[in-house]
Formats: sequence, C-alpha cells, structure tokens
Amino acid sequence: MIKFKIKLALFNLFSKLAFTALFLIFLPLIIERINLRQVDNDLIQKREQVIDLISRVGIEPFIESDSIDAFGSFNILKEEFISLERIDLEETWNYIEVTKRIIEDEEIDYRVLNYSFMVDGRMYLLEIGKSLKSILHAEKNIKKIVLYFLAFIILITLLTDLQYYRYLLRPFEKITNKLKGISNPSLFDKTPVDTSTSDFFKLDHALREMMDHINELFQKEKDITINISHELLTPVSVLRSKLENLLLRKNIGPEISVKIEESLKTLQRLQNLVNSLLLIARIESNQYLREETFKIREVLQEIISEISPISEDKEILLKDELQVDFQFKEANRSLIFSMFYNVVNNAVRNTMKGGEIILKSFLHLDRFTITISDNGKGMTETQLGKLFSRFKNRMDVSDNGTGIGLAITKTIADLHNIEISVTSEPGKGTIFSFIFPLNQ
Repeated sequence: MIKFKIKLALFNLFSKLAFTALFLIFLPLIIERINLRQVDNDLIQKREQVIDLISRVGIEPFIESDSIDAFGSFNILKEEFISLERIDLEETWNYIEVTKRIIEDEEIDYRVLNYSFMVDGRMYLLEIGKSLKSILHAEKNIKKIVLYFLAFIILITLLTDLQYYRYLLRPFEKITNKLKGISNPSLFDKTPVDTSTSDFFKLDHALREMMDHINELFQKEKDITINISHELLTPVSVLRSKLENLLLRKNIGPEISVKIEESLKTLQRLQNLVNSLLLIARIESNQYLREETFKIREVLQEIISEISPISEDKEILLKDELQVDFQFKEANRSLIFSMFYNVVNNAVRNTMKGGEIILKSFLHLDRFTITISDNGKGMTETQLGKLFSRFKNRMDVSDNGTGIGLAITKTIADLHNIEISVTSEPGKGTIFSFIFPLNQ
C-alpha cells in the first residue's frame, strides 16, 4: 500500500515527466530556432559595428591597403570571418545564407550575412560569417544546460511536493493517529484538529460526532447487559436452590436425580455465562481499579501451580521458562491473572496427551513479552479471525463452553494496553504473545 501523499507526489512527477518528454521532442527545433536567431542577431550587430567604424574612419584603411580592392580577416580557429570588397552590383544585398568558404585551403561551412552599401558612389560588399560547427557546438551546450536544468527542476519540485504534501496532510495523519489503537469510543481524543483545510475539518468533526454516537450506543449496550445479567442471576439462584433441595429428598428415583443433576450443570453454565458478561461489561465501563504494582512472573507461577494437577492428569508437560521478570504498574492483578489463566487453561484443554505447553518471557524491542505456546490442535485462519469474538469461537472452552473466555482475555488486555498476537497452524499448535506497554 502506498501513502496518499506519495501517490500525489508520484502523479505530479509523472505528469511533469510527460510534459518534459513532450518538451524534449520539440526541444531540438526550439533550440535550433533560438540559436540561429541569436547567431543572426550577432551577425547583424557586428555588421552595424563595422558600418559604424567605416562611417567614422572611412573605407580607405580597409580597401586601399589591399591591392585587390578587398579586405579579409578570420580568427585563429576559423570560427568567424569578415570580408570587405569592392563589387559591381545593380541591386543591394541584405540577406543571410549558409554557404561554403575556403580559408587557407580548407573548405568550411558558414552562416554568412551578405550586406552591400555605397561609399563615395562605389558599391562595397560586406560579408560576416560564423562557422556551422561552432553553431552546432553552441546548440549542444544549450541542450545540455536545458536538460540539466530540467532534471534539477524535476528533482526540486518532487522534494518540495513531498514536503508540501506532508505539511498539507499533517491534519489527516493526526486524525488517523487518533483512531489508532482505540478499543473503546470513550477513549477517543475529542480535541479538534487544528487545520485550515475544510475537508479535514469536516472529517474530524464527523468522526467526533460518530464516536459520541457509538459511545452512547455502547453505553446503552453495557447498561442492558448489566441489567439483564443481574435480573438473570436471581432466578438462576432460586432455581439452583430448589433443584439442590429436591436432590436432598429420599423419595426421588435415580432417573429423576440424573435429570436434576443435568439441570444443575446447565444452570451452572448459565450462571458462568452471566458472570462472564457482567465481568466484560464492568471492565469496559472501567469499574475495575488499576492501582496495583506486582510482578508478572509471580502471577504466571500461581497459574502454573493451580493448573499443574490438570495437566499432570492429561500427561501434559507444563514448562516454566520465565527467565525475565517485569514489574507491572497501575494494573489490576486479579484481571491479569484471569487473562493468562484463560489462555493457559485453553491450551491444556486443547493439547493432546503427551503434549507440552511452554511459558516464556523476554524483552523484544525494549518491551516485555510473554508467550504461551502449545503443540495441540491448532487453529485455521477462519478460527483465528474470530478468536476473540463473543460466542463465535467454539475452540474456547475455558468458561465451561460459554465461548467467551478469550473475549474476556482480550477485554482485559485492552484495558491494560497489552497487545495480543496469535499464530497457529492446524495440527502444530498455537502461540499466544502478550506484549506489555513500556513500564512507566
């Protein structure tokens, strides 16, 4: 994926390159015209200088000093020449042509200005020429300068475009940063983004209104969940008490006793589910204090000690490789215990006899990380996609089959700003990684 500002800069770059390519197609013709016009202007300017000189000193210093009534001069590289001679013409000449001249037995192509004028009743022809070779050399130099200038301009405009787009899109980046890592709409930063772009202002305003609306809906959902859960607990407790009292009667047959026990198990499962929903609602409503400071290794060792009898019964090896410890500040110890307990308990339940579960701790990029890995059943990509969804993950049996244990784990992690990542492959096991925030 390419960032929006990079796309804009690339579009401007390619559009400039397209116009540059079009310009380069006509560049030779343009430079040739410009160069020839400049050469012709130079020839005309020199003609005027020669005529001005003749008008001041006369024609004699140039013609009478020469026995053949002519005067000629050229520079050492034969790039330019000038000639003046007496000639009989019935008409005046004033034009520029490309012609050959022989200078010191060398034939050279020149662009020549021919100009005739009268002095004391006599006609004279002035020729001023510039070699085509020097003209072409000048064209090449001009082309190089133009190409270097174009390349420089394209590079400078690309860099300035990137800087400008970075400045222009800074409010948009602030808006997207406000959305990153928001697990609860109540945590959304409602401070208006300072921007002079109306589109970004409207976007920021719309997001703040949407977050307020979502937060209201979430709060209503939490209130409903809490109210329904409380209302359910009372009849469940009453039914449970009545069924337990029925079991104490001596005149109840075995078949009825079995059915009552099955009903009690169902009620227990329902009670666990209601308690789990209450726990999630209370966590999301920030009803749990985070004022404790404790070491993560102690929490994990308690979990290992508690679950070890179950893992030993299943002949599963539970390894403690917690080499690095971490003192977690401003946290809730009981919630962190539940977060890890659900994952370890799930690993034990989904690992076959003779398997192993490894708990590791280490520092990665200066952040404390806990991994819980097993070589159990593993999960497919589809199962991973709905791993933390409530009631959708049937692999989660940490809550007596309620399908909500890992949802609780994710809710607790979000409350403590702990990142969770999961990798798994069917038949090869699963790895849960808990990446803790920098300890403040």
